[in-house]
Parts: sequence; C-alpha cells; structure tokens
Amino acid sequence: MQNILSKTFSTLALESPTAGVLMVRLNRPNRLNAISTQMWSDLKNCFNAIKTDGNVRSVVISSNGKLFCSGIDLKDSTLSAPQSDKDIARKGYYHRLSILELQESISAIEQCDKPVICAINNGCIGAGVDLATACDIRYCTQDAYFIVKEVDIGMAADVGTLQRLPKVVANDSWVREICYTAKKVYAEEAKTFGLVSSVFDTKESLEVNALNTATLIASKSPVAIVSTKHLLNYSRDHTVAEGLAYNALWNTLMHNTADMPEAITSFFAKKSPSFAKL
Repeated sequence: MQNILSKTFSTLALESPTAGVLMVRLNRPNRLNAISTQMWSDLKNCFNAIKTDGNVRSVVISSNGKLFCSGIDLKDSTLSAPQSDKDIARKGYYHRLSILELQESISAIEQCDKPVICAINNGCIGAGVDLATACDIRYCTQDAYFIVKEVDIGMAADVGTLQRLPKVVANDSWVREICYTAKKVYAEEAKTFGLVSSVFDTKESLEVNALNTATLIASKSPVAIVSTKHLLNYSRDHTVAEGLAYNALWNTLMHNTADMPEAITSFFAKKSPSFAKL
C-alpha cells in the first residue's frame, strides 16, 4: 500500500518528524488557510489514506502561516454560485449532495481511526471549528480564538460543528450562545469550557507539545490505540449498554493481537515494548 508521504496535496503539507507520527499542515497561508474546493478534497483524500497506512500511528494537524484557519474560502465557494434552470426540488436535491460531500471531508478526520491532535494558532473560524471538533485532542496558543461564524453569512453551520461541539464541551447553553452570536471565544474561555485541553505561549511550544503527545501515542500498541478511538466514537453515539455489548464483540477479535503479550512481557522486564506496524 502506498505510503501517505508519497502523496502530494496542493493545499496540505505533509511531514513525519518522528517515527509513526504524521504532521499535516494546512498550506494556504496567502489565503489565511481558508478552505477551498481543493482543500475539501485534499482533506478527505489525505485522511482516508492515513486510515489505511500502517506506518502512521498518530497525526498532528497544524498550519503554515499566522492563522490556523479563516473558514471557508468565499471566493472559491459554490455557496453563491449562479442558479441553474432546474426547478427548486432539483436544485435542492443536488445542493444536498454537495453539502454531504463537504461533510465527508471533515468526517474523514474523525473516521480515520488514528488519533488526531489539532494544534491551533491564532484564528480558528467557521469551517476551522468544524475541522477542530472532528479531531481527538485540541491544543491552542495563548493568542488563539474561535468563532462559529456561519450565522454571519446567513446560514447555519452544516459540516459538523453543530453536531460535534455539544458533545465536545457538554455545555448546551454555552454552545448555543457562541453559535447564535458568532462571538469570539479566546483561548482561556475555550479551555474553561473544554474545547481545548491545553494552552501554550507560542506556536513553537504548541507544536512541540502536540508532537510530544503524538509521539507518546505512537509508542503504544497500534491495535490498542485504533481500537480505543473506534470504541470511544461508537460509545459517544450509543447507550452505555450498546457500547458495552459492541466493546465485547470488538475485543473478541482484537484480543488475539500479538501486542498484548509483548506489552505484558515488556512491562515485567521493565523495557520498552516493540510493536509491529498496523
């Protein structure tokens, strides 16, 4: 299977700073990393490829430039495209398909099975919040801010924020406040409500700490890590009873891994375990 690092994406920059860790950078700094039509496609294709690349055990999403993501690129968007001569029902049918396609681009991050750490510097606006909430772990810089911006362009967010943010922060009142008002949420408030777990002084320290966490994750059994992410996502969307039943079924297969005896033997021998790639 082709290694993800051999692929080229015009709006993303890929690097592997340490074994098992992939850094994915949003790479449209001249447009403040606004998400273009090409970036939607690149995100989907990139994370679908990561899912099946056994060399990748954890991922950091960061950005090139002074701002993490300024949202959807309105100059490159189909939101205000000229209407065709189809009737309203037919226009609506195809517009729905285009929205579903954009949703798939963000959901690919959540569904890639490898843990994804989002390292946010400065602004994280609109579609940037959609992207961030699809990640497993969110860190940011002291100067970071978040805006659920969609109401300011006359629409409801539709690619993940309204679905994921309430489950990320577990405070419905606060979620509704920031989604209705498009208010700017600064780093400390974001941490207070659980949108991010850590705040760092600079972009450099942000990325160092994100990579340290990603490296620690990559040192664990890849079978255990992908299983844990998969089961956390499943359990989030199901009852406790359903989650437990599915967990038992999943581990009936996954307990057959060679990683378990390797981890246990290494623990008693007081040495670092060595796991095969996924």
